Amino acid sequence: MVKSQLVAADTVNRVLSGASLTSSLQKVWNTEKDISAQQRGSIQDISYGVLRFYGQLDALLGLLLKKPIWNDTLRCLLLVGLYQLIYSRASPYAIVDNAVSASRYLEESRSAGGLVNAILRNFLRQKTTLLEKAAESETARYSYPSWWIRKLRAQYPADYQTILLESNQRPSMTLRVNARQTTSLEYQDCLSRNGIASRARKNNILELEQPVAVEKLPGFAQGLASVQDAGAQLAAPLLDARDGMRVLDACAAPGGKSAHLLELADVELTAVDNDTLRIDGITQNLARLHLHAYRVLHGDAAHYETWWDGKPFDRILADVPCSASGVTRRHPDIKWLRREGDIVQFAVKQAAILHGLWQMLNRGGKLLYATCSVFAEENKLQVGHFLGHHPDARLLPISRISQTKLVDGQLLPTPHNDGFYYALLHKV
Repeated sequence: MVKSQLVAADTVNRVLSGASLTSSLQKVWNTEKDISAQQRGSIQDISYGVLRFYGQLDALLGLLLKKPIWNDTLRCLLLVGLYQLIYSRASPYAIVDNAVSASRYLEESRSAGGLVNAILRNFLRQKTTLLEKAAESETARYSYPSWWIRKLRAQYPADYQTILLESNQRPSMTLRVNARQTTSLEYQDCLSRNGIASRARKNNILELEQPVAVEKLPGFAQGLASVQDAGAQLAAPLLDARDGMRVLDACAAPGGKSAHLLELADVELTAVDNDTLRIDGITQNLARLHLHAYRVLHGDAAHYETWWDGKPFDRILADVPCSASGVTRRHPDIKWLRREGDIVQFAVKQAAILHGLWQMLNRGGKLLYATCSVFAEENKLQVGHFLGHHPDARLLPISRISQTKLVDGQLLPTPHNDGFYYALLHKV
């Protein structure tokens, strides 16, 4: 446990210093070659958990400390210990004892062991009182920044608490079955034969009762199925692409939605992304699923003139860069890395992408605008602004098509899906 606590504390410290959780963990996997599979799972679980409940843990630590801590990693080690004492099933004695041992590996650790022991044992003695005291702060109660809570309360007065609480739950693991190779019913039976229990959801989605490593999914390497959130699986069907159409996936990496489009119809698909490092992911995804795109290009959707061949598209998927405020279940670091001013910057970029893509859409064609955000500035307000400046655009109803509870195109986080927004635009 000592190794897991130390590495998790260092990982959390990197995130709180501005790095993403994904890149921070990847650095660990690349540098710490002696980590066992069990330790890897523990480090990942602790790192995600501390960031998921950082608002609460930070408030508790503030109540327990008499003065600021001189070492950032030591501070994060205390957060790790508090998280484990509240949310793990490990013995409190073992958690405290191992945290004290872990502190001895830190720089300036002469008095760290005594501090760690005192803080964590003091928490155990006053646990109920401290939890109640911390919960008086909304940031601690919901483990979200105050500006985030304030924005959701203003935009979803009846639902903001549910959104916040649901977004702090562990995400479900949902699968998209490759319709080119099998059916949901057949693959569910295959899962069952391999000891993996699942439930069938709407839109042919399979939800696993317990997450598993992708390597354990039968036929995964052969392309029978992909891991994709249920909300994200709405995009391809909503776009209504049909055989023979020219289709553009404008912000395509890592290629999940591109693959879904090709699984559903024989289209001439162009996949574009402006991140050169992630373009390889599109190609690899399609290869695993035995699918072929017409073109996979490096390009900026907002500056189509640098890569477009001049032939209009019948369908365009615009899964635009956004705050990712709807997927914090899977990426809890986003809560603490985002700033309120970032939302305006994303909205400006999204508007530029929408305007650029509209120039490439055929008359009579459809463009699906999509985000993994719950903020109105990136969603319905963005689309409303676009419609006001493009008289040839019409917003089509999609609730009937999706068979899912979408309110004005907004899908809120639930136990079965992340938060997404969809707007289907018709060029008349």
